[in-house]
Amino acid sequence: MMPDEAVLGCAGELVLGTRGAAGPGEVLVRVRGGTETFLAWSEDPLPRGAAVLVVASRGGRQVDVIRWADPLDALAGDAGDAG
Repeated sequence: MMPDEAVLGCAGELVLGTRGAAGPGEVLVRVRGGTETFLAWSEDPLPRGAAVLVVASRGGRQVDVIRWADPLDALAGDAGDAG
């Protein structure tokens, strides 16, 4: 199966937590102008609702993810303090 390069670097949210080496979870990824679900693998278990970043595609609608915090969210919080 061919990797899906369009999802690399895309942000998402886990709708089903990952279990590390014990198995995948499920991630909702913002890609191609919409959202799509993929099986999500991670080195360590991640809880449902965690914000993640897609770092690799395994093909067959499977991706590797890491926990991720959008740096722009942090900047938006600081802007409210400036006024």
